[in-house]
Amino acid sequence: MRDLKKCSGANIYTKVPDGGWGWAVAVAFFFVEVFTYGVIKSFGVFFKDLMNYFDESNSRISWIISICVFVLTFTAPISTILSNRFGHRPVVMLGGFLISLGMMMASFARNVVEMYVSIGMVSGLGYCLSFLPTVTILSQYFDKRRSLVTAIASTGECFAVFAFAPAITTLIEQVGWRYCMLIVGALQLNIMVCGALLRPVVIKAQEETKELPKPENLESAFMLENEQTLTSLDSIDSGVEVSTSPKNLPTNVKSDKRAEGSTERQEIAVQPDSDKTPPLLDFSILRNSSFICYALFGLFATLGFFAPSLYIIPLSLSLGIDKDLSAYLLSSMAISEVFGRIGAGWLLNKKPIRKIYIELIFVVLLCLALITFPFACNFWGLMVCSMFFGLMLGTVTGTHIPLLAEDDIVGIEKMSSGVGVYVFIQSIAGLAGPPLGGVLVDWTQNYGSAFYSCAVGMALGALFLALVRPCRTGLCRRKPPLCQGAQETPDDFLEMDMGRGEVLSKSCQSLNGTV
Repeated sequence: MRDLKKCSGANIYTKVPDGGWGWAVAVAFFFVEVFTYGVIKSFGVFFKDLMNYFDESNSRISWIISICVFVLTFTAPISTILSNRFGHRPVVMLGGFLISLGMMMASFARNVVEMYVSIGMVSGLGYCLSFLPTVTILSQYFDKRRSLVTAIASTGECFAVFAFAPAITTLIEQVGWRYCMLIVGALQLNIMVCGALLRPVVIKAQEETKELPKPENLESAFMLENEQTLTSLDSIDSGVEVSTSPKNLPTNVKSDKRAEGSTERQEIAVQPDSDKTPPLLDFSILRNSSFICYALFGLFATLGFFAPSLYIIPLSLSLGIDKDLSAYLLSSMAISEVFGRIGAGWLLNKKPIRKIYIELIFVVLLCLALITFPFACNFWGLMVCSMFFGLMLGTVTGTHIPLLAEDDIVGIEKMSSGVGVYVFIQSIAGLAGPPLGGVLVDWTQNYGSAFYSCAVGMALGALFLALVRPCRTGLCRRKPPLCQGAQETPDDFLEMDMGRGEVLSKSCQSLNGTV
C-alpha cells in the first residue's frame, strides 16, 4: 500500500464507505464521461465539413477517431502505471489538459495528418489518462452499490450524444467548425476540475491482535496435562521430581519465553506489510485463468460495439428511408442505452444470481439484437431493433469494466492493473473492428453482413465469459494437506512431553531395580 503520507488529502476508512465522498467522485465520473466518450461519439457531426474543407474521403476522415480510440485503449497500461505511481488525481488532471490541448490544436490544423496527431494521438492519450483512473477510483469508494452507482454515472456519454449532436451542428452553422472545435476544447478543460475531486481512498482495516493465553491459564493447562500421567509417579515414592513442570521453572525464564514468543509473532505479522511494495503494474493477473477468459471476452465483444453506430444510417438509406428519419434511429439508441445502463446497475446491485452470470445473459441478448438488424425491412423495424440494441448495449458497456473488481475475476485490490491490461487487449479489436466490417460490406455489397460479423464476435465473447466462473472455482485445485488445519504445539508443551518421557523411563528403571 502506498504510504499514507504520500496520499495528499486522502480519505481514510476502516472499510469501504459505500458513499461519503464517493458521491462527489460519481458526479466527477459523470462529467468525465460527458467530455470524453460523449465528444468521441458525437464527432461524426464534423465529418461532412472536414471532408469538404480538406477534400478528403470519408474513410480518411474516419481514421481520426479510429486512431484516437486505438491510442485510448492501447495506452491503458501507461495510465495504470502513472496512477499507481503518482495517484489518480494528477493523472486525470493531466489527461484533461491533453484532451483540451489536442482539440484546440485540431482547430488550427492545415491538413488531415495534423488531425491524426492532435486529436488521434494527443487527445487519445488524454482520454485514456482521464477515463480509466476515474472509473477505477469510483469502484474503490463503493462495494454493495458499486454496480448501480457506476451504471448511473456512466450515462453521461448517452446524454452527451443526445445533446451534443444538435448543439454542435447549430454551433458549426453559426461560427464554423474551427471555432466550434476551439469551444469544445475549452469545455473539456472541465475534466481537470473533475480530476481535482478525485480524493484518494485508503482502506485501513482495524488491527486485530490475537490474545495470547494468560500465564495462569497456560500453567494450569500444563498442570492438567501432566496430572493424569504423573499421578502414578506421585504415588510411587521414587524420589524423582519433574524438572520441566511449570511450577519448577524460574519465573523470569517463563516470562522471557513468553515475551520472546510474543515478539516473534508480532514481527511476523507486521513485517510483511511494512516491507512489501506493490508493483506499478501487477502482471501476476496474467497467471489468473479467469482474468484471461474475461479479457478474451472483452476482445471479441468489442467487435460488436461498433457496427450499429457506424452502419445503421447507411443500412436505413439502403432501404429507402429518409435521411432525417434515419437520424432518429441513433437518438433512440442513445436513450435506450441510458435505461439499459441504469437497469443493469440496479439488477447487479440486487444480485439475484452471481454478477458474472447476469452479464452473460446480457451478452447473449446483445448478440441476438445484432442478428435482428438485417431482418428489418422498414423504418419501424429498424427503430425497434435500435431500441433493443441500445438497451442491451447499455447493460454490457456500463458494467463490463466495473465487473473486474469482483472476486470472480481479479478483485478490488488488483482492479487498477486489471483495467489497464484488459483495455489494452481490447485495443486490438477497437482498431480492427471498423475496417473488418467495411471489408465485409464491400465484398458482399450488403450492410447486413457487418452486423452478422459483429454477432459472431459477440457469440465468441459469450463463450469465453461462460468459462470465467469455472476457471475461478479451479476444477483441478489440490486439496490442502490434512496437517494444515492442525494447531501448532507450544515449545513448552513439547518440553513437558520430553521431560515426562525421561521421568517414566527413570521410574521404570528404579522399579525394575527394586524388583
